[in-house]
Amino acid sequence: MKKQQGSELFSAIVDLPFGKLGVRTAGQLVTELCYLAPHFEAKPAQDAVAELAAGQLAAYCADPDFVFALPLARVGSDFQRKVWDSIAAIPRGSVRTYGELARHIGSAPRAVGQACGANWFPLVVPCHRVTSASGLGGFAHSDDQNGFLLGVKRWLLAHEGASEYAWHQTTLL
Repeated sequence: MKKQQGSELFSAIVDLPFGKLGVRTAGQLVTELCYLAPHFEAKPAQDAVAELAAGQLAAYCADPDFVFALPLARVGSDFQRKVWDSIAAIPRGSVRTYGELARHIGSAPRAVGQACGANWFPLVVPCHRVTSASGLGGFAHSDDQNGFLLGVKRWLLAHEGASEYAWHQTTLL
């Protein structure tokens, strides 16, 4: 059986209700979480940290109020971490616009959007809770309204009870 190209990059590939999420680890840390295209197949955890991450990701999908407690690598610039900290403070079921976040931290909406797209730990740092002023906005550097990444964003917002996205819960995947 041929090994799936790209899967060797991940310590686990978790099959979640919205699609696959790759988990990268190094030592005792989660170094990255990645939304993966639909063609990827699930991969069992290869180490204890990946197993912990896979369990917590599944727990979040079962309960949107689940609080993550993962050992995350310190990544990103000071500015990115400031944006990510502000995103982490957005309550479940709520959204903020790029502009609102920018005003809160004294920056520009485009810079906030770039930091959102550079998020190394989606779900744990819930960048899906940040939208444009005129609608859903982009997600993970994608703005393809019919692409799987924005489908993931819609699923996550509906899962967390963001009322304007609740109808998507039954129509996706």
